[in-house]
Amino acid sequence: MPSPATRRDVLILGAGAAGSILLTRPSAATPEQMREAILELTNGAPIRPGKVHIDVPPLVENGNSVPITVSVDSPMTADAHVTLIALFNEKNPQPNVGTFRMGPRSGKARVATRIRLATSQQLTAIARLNDGSFWSDKVDVIVTIAACTEDS
Repeated sequence: MPSPATRRDVLILGAGAAGSILLTRPSAATPEQMREAILELTNGAPIRPGKVHIDVPPLVENGNSVPITVSVDSPMTADAHVTLIALFNEKNPQPNVGTFRMGPRSGKARVATRIRLATSQQLTAIARLNDGSFWSDKVDVIVTIAACTEDS
């Protein structure tokens, strides 16, 4: 029969477990994973630059809460409107930041939110129009204090 654990044994095991949790960082997405996520969205359709505009500070002091706005040049009528805006990043744990569905009754082809950025990286926004075409914009963001990353 094994001897009961001493308080010292429990403290050592607890400290080791806590240390392993603190030292374990979730893996970051790679640019290749971002490209795969974009390919999954577009089903291989060509993506043209233009019509999409990403508004985000080029230099971010703290990556925990980064304001970003994505807008698309579209009249948002029944005949010509945006059906989807998707935002991707290349170095956070998940390459797809968000997908926003819309239609002509949305009024404006514009979304604004706050995101977390694990480190300096490139962001890509893609818009799908009702004619099936895809348009994009890319921006580089420098993050001076990285955000805590977590798996979701």
